[in-house]
Amino acid sequence: MLSGCALVAMCKLLEMLGMLSEGSYAPPSCPAPLMSKAQEAWVGEGEISSFVKRNRMRLRVKFETAYEKSGFFLQCTVCVRSAPAGSEHIAIAGWGLPAAGSTCMQDGKGMYKTDTRCALSLPRFSSPFACRSFASAASGAGASAAQAAPPKSSQSLSAKGQGASSGREPYDVFIIGGGVSGTALLYELAAFTNLRRLGLVERRSAFGVVQSNPRNNSQTIHCGDIETNYTLQKARVVKRQADMLRNFATKLPPSVRDKVVFRFPKMALAVGPEECDFMEKRFKIFRELFTSLQLINKQQICEVEPRVGLRSSNFERPEEVCAMYVPNEYTGVDYVHLAEAFVEQAKALGSDKKIDLGLNTEVLEIRREREDLFSIRTNRGVKQARFVVVSACGHSLLFAQRMGYGLQYSCLPMAGSFYFTERMLNGKVYTVQDSRLPFAAVHGDPDVVAQGLTRFGPTALPLPLLERFNICTLPDFLRVVNPDLNLLKVYIELLNTRHMRNYVLRNFLFEVPVLNHHLFAKDVSKIVPSIKPEDLKYAKGFGGVRPQLIDKEQKKLLLGEGKIMTGENIIFNITPSPGGTTCLGTAQTDLKEIVKQLGAEFNEKAFNKTLLDGEYPVVY
Repeated sequence: MLSGCALVAMCKLLEMLGMLSEGSYAPPSCPAPLMSKAQEAWVGEGEISSFVKRNRMRLRVKFETAYEKSGFFLQCTVCVRSAPAGSEHIAIAGWGLPAAGSTCMQDGKGMYKTDTRCALSLPRFSSPFACRSFASAASGAGASAAQAAPPKSSQSLSAKGQGASSGREPYDVFIIGGGVSGTALLYELAAFTNLRRLGLVERRSAFGVVQSNPRNNSQTIHCGDIETNYTLQKARVVKRQADMLRNFATKLPPSVRDKVVFRFPKMALAVGPEECDFMEKRFKIFRELFTSLQLINKQQICEVEPRVGLRSSNFERPEEVCAMYVPNEYTGVDYVHLAEAFVEQAKALGSDKKIDLGLNTEVLEIRREREDLFSIRTNRGVKQARFVVVSACGHSLLFAQRMGYGLQYSCLPMAGSFYFTERMLNGKVYTVQDSRLPFAAVHGDPDVVAQGLTRFGPTALPLPLLERFNICTLPDFLRVVNPDLNLLKVYIELLNTRHMRNYVLRNFLFEVPVLNHHLFAKDVSKIVPSIKPEDLKYAKGFGGVRPQLIDKEQKKLLLGEGKIMTGENIIFNITPSPGGTTCLGTAQTDLKEIVKQLGAEFNEKAFNKTLLDGEYPVVY
């Protein structure tokens, strides 16, 4: 018989290859468990399906074991010899994997053996379950479960210091996703509405560790001043929301603020006469919106960013260059610390409310019970809510389509990689985006996590995953890609030009060792003329996925953040760049819809004072 570790490794490998279906592996033998006649057992909460037939009860549970990260269920068929048929409760002990009984069973007297079959089965999701107790079957159908407290865990938190609520009263609003978008909404609902019961779940062990992780994004507060693909209208909208974020952050205690936002100069660099002409015209249009914006020449660039203006220590670069420049403002951000700050502020300002936070909590299904009530089935039990907001990036589209919404959309996940150098830049340096391409141009940024390094990127690589470096999201991508003839037409249109085909091929080559350094150095030389391939180091483990939506009905790629507003008490947010910057604005849109549908109150005066007034006043 395989050891526990070997079994886990084999099954995970088969799972990744799609070769193992649920319940397809059965160990040749399993030691019989012990069953208590009078005591209680700790078993997994979540999805527990059972039936009793001929004194046989079938339970599907997950034990908390040393192997819980492998994500296996233990599927059991237990023959109850001594308990009456139709017993409502049963107590079982773990077996099959080492140490299962040590965390899931409270042994007592009167133990006896049962005839048992068991099999390992792979779940769709793999986070640990909470625990709850069930009375022994031998106590009779009418026996009541003792009120034993479950083991303490950091996986469930509450504003009142309690675990995630398992009561029957529904939440007013239930948020799925603990990234910066979900936590921003939690903060706004707690601080500026009279809604009393709020819930948020995140499948990871901390907030903001997927797309909000600074390793997975450019750590930038986008305003539209140096992003040359933004129109004035879009820049006006994004700047308003960026200023809301900065007003929130600058009002935090300095020790917290300095972990959330960072001051840097920034510029949009133009190289060559055509780009310089474009930049000068753009400056005339945008300077009314961005009052601190300056247009600087080559000599001034050499002063503020020497490695950009000089080709060597003594000589200026030969090309004609200019730049739109902002001297120094909060333009860098760590979205993990921002998400944590949102949660802490929500708990502090909503201390008189019931706010439940569940980490390590996978949402398995969202089901509408009636017009104003949803059931959310998780691996920690079933929750109910009057309004649901799904802020789970690309997975939001998956949940939407399972419920019949957003079927006109497909998803094109664009992965981005980065490269590190020793410090070369004092601030953020963006370049003019190629108007023939729908993707951002390479830029350079001081990294807020890897202190002392400059990060260049991102590349743009289509990848069939909803999360970078997570092969388990391949099946989810295959579900949301939603292929048909219209989607094929969109792809043909995207790749219809030689320029686009070369761009895609080049970005594939950016992932090839050795060759990538030479190719990428050529791109970066537009920013730093003196850079050499050996200066670049591939940022292993850095780079996220932007889930770009494709509208198959309109036959086009949709850029920017996506939202599915159903008008039926559920919202789905799909938030590629600049979704982090616009998190408070996105939350405000959701808040207004929630208040409207639930008949709640919105303290707009307090909202404006907190988020629109401050170091970055919003006057439009």
